[in-house]
Amino acid sequence: MKNIKSWLIIGLLIISITGFSQESQSVKANNVQLSYAKTTSLVFPYAVKSVDRGSQDILVQKAKGVENILLLKAGKQNFAQTNLTVVTADGKLYGFVLNFDELCPTLTLTAEYSSNSDKEVLFSAENQNQKEVQQYSQLALSKKKKISGLSTGRFSVQLRVNGIFIHQDVMYFRVLLGNNSRINYDVDQLRFFIRDQKKSKRTASQELEVLPLFTTSDISKISDQSEFTLVFAIPKFTIPEKKLFTLELIEKNGGRHLELNIKNSDLTDVEILSNL
Repeated sequence: MKNIKSWLIIGLLIISITGFSQESQSVKANNVQLSYAKTTSLVFPYAVKSVDRGSQDILVQKAKGVENILLLKAGKQNFAQTNLTVVTADGKLYGFVLNFDELCPTLTLTAEYSSNSDKEVLFSAENQNQKEVQQYSQLALSKKKKISGLSTGRFSVQLRVNGIFIHQDVMYFRVLLGNNSRINYDVDQLRFFIRDQKKSKRTASQELEVLPLFTTSDISKISDQSEFTLVFAIPKFTIPEKKLFTLELIEKNGGRHLELNIKNSDLTDVEILSNL
């Protein structure tokens, strides 16, 4: 009798382990259960660039204020099995199989990249691979070569470009920010734009703002008696005739504003970053 009970217990354990194993495999295979009354969150390591749903019975949107979380919901009860395809900013392609399950939906799933099933995506020139841009930004930050002559300073605050690099369609500007005063410098913004070299009294000055693709660190404050260096990744450009590329550092609730102008001739010494 005891042997029968022992075998029953072992059998139940095997069934439980098998069921758990199947459940784990289903998660790795990116099977997602959706509900009509509950929201499912898919979390990705990088920003979502493209989403394609296999059926209009699925409701999909990005979470408000973030770029790497998708919110999913069933648009109708008992929808037929379908799929979801997602491309992220690091050039990865994810595929999900979606099923209806009102009682036990997947509430949160962190998407894991599998080199066996998921494929890397080749972005167009206008849509750079974010992971690659980050890697080359760090490479530009670590480079020992420095350039001189591109600096400005007032009120014991310094703005300097000590390195300009390029890889394919992205330029990397290494910028040093220094504060030799005894008062913290609270940064309102550091802008990049192309503007007219000379301002005419008869015509309005034209400015074209250039938005960075990536920055190696956030700028909020330059502490007193300190300096730090960061890299801005910017889409490749050239400076038109009679125009300048300007870096503008603006202090929050203060007047210690700085401008640094770069001419086309300053870009002749740009260093090419070798492939990683």
